[in-house]
Amino acid sequence: MSAVSEEPGRARGWAAGLLRWFSLRLRLVLVFGLVALTAAVSASAIAYWLNRDAVLTRTQNAALDEFRKSLKDDTDPLPSVPTCPELRDAATRMADNTQKYEVLLITRTRDGGSCSAASDKDLFTLDVVPASLRRAVDQKRSVDKGNASPYHLYWQRITLHGTPYLVGGARVNGGGPTGYLLKSLDTERQDLNSLAWSLGIATALALIGAALLAQAAAATVLRPVRRLGEAAHRLGEGHLDTRLQVSGSDELANLSHTFNRAAERLQKRVAELSAREASSRRFVADMSHELRTPLTAITAVTEVLEEEADSLDPMIAPAVQLVVSETRRLNDLVENLMEVTRFDAGTARLVLDDVDVADQVTACIDARAWLDAVELDAARGIVARLDPRRLDVILANLIGNALKHGGSPVRVSVRTEGDELLVKVRDHGPGIPEDVLPHVFDRFYKASASRPRSEGSGLGLSIAMENAHIHGGDISAANSPDGGAVFTLRLPMDASPIASDQAADERDREGAVEGDGAGTVPRQGKGKGKGRGRGAAGKAARAKHPDPAPDADTGTDTGTGTDAVENTGRSTAGGRNEEGRP
Repeated sequence: MSAVSEEPGRARGWAAGLLRWFSLRLRLVLVFGLVALTAAVSASAIAYWLNRDAVLTRTQNAALDEFRKSLKDDTDPLPSVPTCPELRDAATRMADNTQKYEVLLITRTRDGGSCSAASDKDLFTLDVVPASLRRAVDQKRSVDKGNASPYHLYWQRITLHGTPYLVGGARVNGGGPTGYLLKSLDTERQDLNSLAWSLGIATALALIGAALLAQAAAATVLRPVRRLGEAAHRLGEGHLDTRLQVSGSDELANLSHTFNRAAERLQKRVAELSAREASSRRFVADMSHELRTPLTAITAVTEVLEEEADSLDPMIAPAVQLVVSETRRLNDLVENLMEVTRFDAGTARLVLDDVDVADQVTACIDARAWLDAVELDAARGIVARLDPRRLDVILANLIGNALKHGGSPVRVSVRTEGDELLVKVRDHGPGIPEDVLPHVFDRFYKASASRPRSEGSGLGLSIAMENAHIHGGDISAANSPDGGAVFTLRLPMDASPIASDQAADERDREGAVEGDGAGTVPRQGKGKGKGRGRGAAGKAARAKHPDPAPDADTGTDTGTGTDAVENTGRSTAGGRNEEGRP
């Protein structure tokens, strides 16, 4: 399992490394480097070839010109058929030149043979001269207006024993020997090699300079981009007053102006929406609070009517029951709205206690007369430090929702996973449509739009989720492969660190609402256990009218009075364990 889990992390690490390698800065440096390298190599190659051609052409022309003149001057004094010693002396004189080339002279003797005389017979022989060059030299051309001489001077570059040479040859016009020259080009090769090294070093320096320029250009371009990224990150974190310092008038400055204008408009828009939301919250809180006074009186009257239901006229008894149930529903809705406003205002706080989870679930089920419809799979001895009232609210909402919208039996299982408490509530109904799953925890959301009128208000699961979040937990909804819906509650086994953070935030908050915090409990109703589901009379009333947690909208402990809640010492005469409302 660990090896499998390590693979995605390794893949993400490789991906991050590739992103760093292919960052914008690196791409800019690479582009600059490639452009500079291409330009430098192209310029160096052109310069090298131009210099090479110029050096070789200059050396070649100088040697051939001197050879042509020397061949004419040194062979003219010779007889028409010179002897070999005479020919050798002429070759030696011709080799004594400023261009330092060797000479080979060839002629026919009196007896019809041939004589070849070389200035350096060990280096320069007729075999060194390419056959193609010899044929070109010996070829006689017709003399006309375009060609004044039957014989011409020809040359060719060869490599002999790893050394480059220039070989040239010509035949004396008007009769005379044939002469060849052999000039070493090793000096020119060394000069060209030095030039190539110089151009290579210049190319490397140009590449380094281009990289430095690219780094400077990248820093110039990326610095505003990095500031823009940081500003966007801060803006995303909620710092709407973030602005960029604008300097210059280029495209990046225009981008900064655009960002500042967008941030300013966003700040104004968020301020307007926040003001409207705060106004709406105040309206809901004030309305809910103002409704409680008349609701207290109405609730008292409906309780009296409910107690006298047996003695009422059978014709009006259904109307009385309708008034009683609708009054209860209205009372639940007001309490839920007040609970929601506390969450929105951030005034909800945890009141922690050591809770035996199995006993808490059993008490929640027993208080609502769900024992026959719920199967409990919970090991004894699982003790978590949580807010028992809020845990009861979560369980009541999840189980009540499963009973109402799912199908019996509802199975509740309690497990621990490391430092987490895991509670699963599964029903055997048709499940939740896939398009509804993302919205089941939305406020006032009802899956069936054709039946907007129902016993629930659409706030139960939302309140359950808020109570899970305040513990540092979460609730997820899914469909079981075997049918039915599964709600999974995850809570920390010990919520003390979260409660400590909440207490620290509360101490730091100035102007907090007076009386905010757990333990400040309002009293409503008539007291003495005459609330709905409160005390013995309440339990008897709920036994007659089970009222299975309408949409489980039990935002503030509807139908409490169980041992698990009463033992905390925070139940009120009205059964509403409220916080922060004087």
